[in-house]
Amino acid sequence: MRADAARNHERIVSAAVLAFEEAGPEVTLEEIAARADVSVMTVYRRFRARGQLVRAVFEHVLTTELEPVTAVQTDDPWQDLVAVLEAITEVLARRRAIISLAHEFEAFANDSTHRFLNAVEPVLRRAIDAGVVRPELLPRDLNAITFMNLAVVHPGDPHGEDRRRYLALLIDGLRPSPTTLPPPSPHDFFAPPEADGLP
Repeated sequence: MRADAARNHERIVSAAVLAFEEAGPEVTLEEIAARADVSVMTVYRRFRARGQLVRAVFEHVLTTELEPVTAVQTDDPWQDLVAVLEAITEVLARRRAIISLAHEFEAFANDSTHRFLNAVEPVLRRAIDAGVVRPELLPRDLNAITFMNLAVVHPGDPHGEDRRRYLALLIDGLRPSPTTLPPPSPHDFFAPPEADGLP
């Protein structure tokens, strides 16, 4: 990608992140172009469909806001895992419009999500090796917990009291237990249907 094209790409994606959150998921490409100070034709050249822009926005949030929080590492694997889950939830709670769009356009069903799972895995592995969480936990369990917790994010709770309460409850379920969790289904719910043989 040429330098000027790369700059335009970054300007458009950065403008789209703010536009989706401030103006809502239905914001037009024309408004995004105006915010990015580029022509709407430039937006269409870079992103031939709205779904491509949504995927680029999700990639941006993933690489600049989500992946960095997984880099935490202290001498306390349990607190590291808790800190990562809390930080991920806070980021996603601020990006509700983008998460909604990502679901709509199946942006989670791509390599980005699996890259994020790979980033979370070492944090989980350290906690398992230290014996502070259930040994049968999988990285996908952490994603599921995160998105279960996002179900209680709502406008009437601007300070996040509900999401912190219920995340603490979900996190407590990660601790070792004499009862083993039932196995997960073979269906990878972050994969597109054609990837696992579903119609």
